[in-house]
Amino acid sequence: MSPVIRESPPPGVVRFGEFEADFRNGVVRKDGSRVKLQEQPFRILQILLDHPGELVTREELQRQIWPSDTFVDFEKGLNNAIKRLREALGDSADQPRFIETHPKRGYRFIGSVMATHGVHEAENEAVRSDVIEPPPWGVLYKRLAVGALILLLLIALLVGFNIGGKRFLGRESAPPIRSLAVLPLQNLSGDPTQEYFSDGLTDALITDLAQLGTVKVISRTSSMQYKQTKKSLPEIAHELNVDGIIEGAVQRSGDRVRITAQLVHGPSDKHLWAGSYEQDMHDIFALEREVTEEITRQVRAKLRTPDSTLTRLPVNPKALDLYLQGNHYLVTGERHLDNEEKRKAGDYFQQAIDLEPDFAPAYIGLANAHSDLPLGSKEDAAIRRTAAEKAFALDASSSDALVILGDILRDEFDWPGAEQEYRKAVALNPNSAAAHEALAHLLGDTGRLDEAMREALLAQELDPNEEHLDLILEWRGDYDRAIELDQKLAEIHPYDAIVRAELYRCYLAKGAHQQAIEELARTVDIVGWSDIGSTLRHAFTTSGYPGAMKEWAKALEQMQATKQGFWPEHLAITYTAIGDKDRAFYWLNQAYEHREMVSHDWGLTILKVDPLLAPLRSDPRFKDLLRRVGLPQ
Repeated sequence: MSPVIRESPPPGVVRFGEFEADFRNGVVRKDGSRVKLQEQPFRILQILLDHPGELVTREELQRQIWPSDTFVDFEKGLNNAIKRLREALGDSADQPRFIETHPKRGYRFIGSVMATHGVHEAENEAVRSDVIEPPPWGVLYKRLAVGALILLLLIALLVGFNIGGKRFLGRESAPPIRSLAVLPLQNLSGDPTQEYFSDGLTDALITDLAQLGTVKVISRTSSMQYKQTKKSLPEIAHELNVDGIIEGAVQRSGDRVRITAQLVHGPSDKHLWAGSYEQDMHDIFALEREVTEEITRQVRAKLRTPDSTLTRLPVNPKALDLYLQGNHYLVTGERHLDNEEKRKAGDYFQQAIDLEPDFAPAYIGLANAHSDLPLGSKEDAAIRRTAAEKAFALDASSSDALVILGDILRDEFDWPGAEQEYRKAVALNPNSAAAHEALAHLLGDTGRLDEAMREALLAQELDPNEEHLDLILEWRGDYDRAIELDQKLAEIHPYDAIVRAELYRCYLAKGAHQQAIEELARTVDIVGWSDIGSTLRHAFTTSGYPGAMKEWAKALEQMQATKQGFWPEHLAITYTAIGDKDRAFYWLNQAYEHREMVSHDWGLTILKVDPLLAPLRSDPRFKDLLRRVGLPQ
């Protein structure tokens, strides 16, 4: 939560390091000499000094200093003002002494601050000509004695007393923890097949800690990338931009589970706390909850939903095991667009529900297992909706359930209803990157691209090792930046089909046809269609870009005819690229008429902003489609 910024500056002089800011006279001095500083950087300094140690958001700075500027002008103006302020103070963004950057969120003043209500002696005190007689020696002696006593007391307070082995007053304070990352819990069972279990408990711990009302918690997808990493904790803290890191281990023996965990101040690698907990499998979430509550106490935060159904529900050990295995297959299926893996995940979740009908997380898993399939169906849509509604009925604190319900409404073109669900999800869990990204896409669908970018930036901050900005950047026409971000992610996940598919789209929109066809071929290679990949490469070599796109259209239509998948939007942009508008509109109408079948495909949700459909926008048929799906013209 950002601080409430006062409109009036603090009185007098504020000193920090070798600098002092005189708010009465609007000047900054270094060792008594005036430092040249323009109005906007000075006002930023004033606001930061008014709230030392607190995060001041970019939105607050915009409200105070650029209330009437556009989003783009504000971004450029703020960045330039911060740069000038750092130059004036001799500060560095990489190793800050005074101003700490929280990317995409705001800034924090981290220097030591001392405020007075006086004014600078050199400019505001008259030179005195009167000679002041020294006090008598007796009075002077008493003053010196009193002064020495006060000095000793101050030293005692600073150093601290040791009485009966306990330390008072001078206890070293722990560094503040305002952001957390939970590293994958290590599997100590000696059985590699139990990895899904330790990963599942890591996921549960992140889910619970995400309910902290005052602490940023990094999403699972970014944290899990540090499994078995050789990087140091300070390196990880820097990459994730966090203060605190939780690391630990899980040991499972029969129906007993032991969790060990420790909290470390990441930047300094300073150990803050450690604990060990053991419980029966029936009470595994109670055990995980105990760990969560202790971490919460250590970071001096409060849980937003202390009575979360997820963590207080005892479950059948077999049901829990099935649920965690389902999660394992679900993650694999989503990463590689693998239909069989997702179907397998769905079976595990259903078995868990059969054993434990009131286990809300299993319904979330079941709903996700029936989403984003190559070939969706009315049955999949019905299972998805019923499971999400049941999950929310069992756990009204479930942000994940609301995101799924919002997705369903978005697929049905109920834009206001979807936005309402997404905003409720964000309000329930501001640490949910998925909720922020879903809201960003909805805002983008309806043409509110500046608002969409702000939500995408929040998702990116919470999940820095995944890419949440590329699609919004593509819609805004910033193809080079989107490509740069996706290329970096492709280095981390070279076999991620979704990243490769987005690179294909951006290269296609930019007109870089050779790179586009290569990324498309890589995408189909990853999902197991290597014969199509070879065909695309050969067609580009012999027939160029138009020939390759015709082969791609033929392959997609063949898979649709044989019920291997349904990708109407992909076909529409392919025929648009070829120049066959009639065939493009045929597939866009198919997307409208069979929207329950659309899963891996965007369908018509991005109709308004998709740059790859731009050549169709002047056609009356395009405007009719916009009207039918309820998007603004």
